[in-house]
Amino acid sequence: MTDPITVDIPHNLDNAEVRRRIDGGTGKLAEMFPGGSITEHRWASDDVFEFTVAALGQRVAARIELLEGRARATIDLPPFLALFADKLRAKLQREAPKLLR
Repeated sequence: MTDPITVDIPHNLDNAEVRRRIDGGTGKLAEMFPGGSITEHRWASDDVFEFTVAALGQRVAARIELLEGRARATIDLPPFLALFADKLRAKLQREAPKLLR
């Protein structure tokens, strides 16, 4: 297993509104990955959203933790997709804040 990608996404929302926006943008999360689709998703707790993306024949486990003033996205890439870690990190940093606007 490779090191996970971790990105903090700042926001000025309360956690209830962040949860609502994440729930409404689940499909957009999959678009972060080439050919990605969400196969599983759930709120593991009030502050942790876990999801699995299928992309390029691989399964990618990810989670979003709601913290004070930010959401932390952590993506555990399988070795094959780790080749794309820098591109995925850059896309996540660029696109993820749009989910919370």
